[in-house]
Amino acid sequence: MITAIAGAENCAAVVSKQFGLTVETAASRKEGVAALRRREFALVVLDESLVDSRDDGADSLLKYAGLAIPLEINFAISGCGRLVREIRAALLRREREHELALRAAATTIQSDLRDTVAGLLLQSQLALAEPALSPQLAEKLRLVAELATNLRQRLDLTPQQATQIRQHRTQPVAVHPA
Repeated sequence: MITAIAGAENCAAVVSKQFGLTVETAASRKEGVAALRRREFALVVLDESLVDSRDDGADSLLKYAGLAIPLEINFAISGCGRLVREIRAALLRREREHELALRAAATTIQSDLRDTVAGLLLQSQLALAEPALSPQLAEKLRLVAELATNLRQRLDLTPQQATQIRQHRTQPVAVHPA
């Protein structure tokens, strides 16, 4: 939290208690930059009065913020209650963006894997159709084709089906003596 306003420490304590986060305060832009250089933060709350006081505004601070969510707020007219609401909204937004990014990455990887598996299946089936194929090589190619088919089936499962299969595999099996 970068602000020179009186009571910043009290507000930091409220935020810390509300979110279970360690909140560090800095009273100036220079102190803020020093803190951002020292370690990573999840969120950077910047008093708008510090942004307005220089032409480059928050740029000099936020270039050191890394992956922290920048949040500008006017401490002169906003209380801790509003700050808590703004932080909650920013953290929820970050969580949604993170989930969307993970889904997009998973979809891309799954698509790439499907393409690769399709290629493996096609090439192994074409190789199995060769007339001068030795029995040992044919067996190895059948195994590759079987593995690729199994992988393709797993890639085609819905997330719920995959979860059910994983849970089923991890459940203990009861063995009864005969």
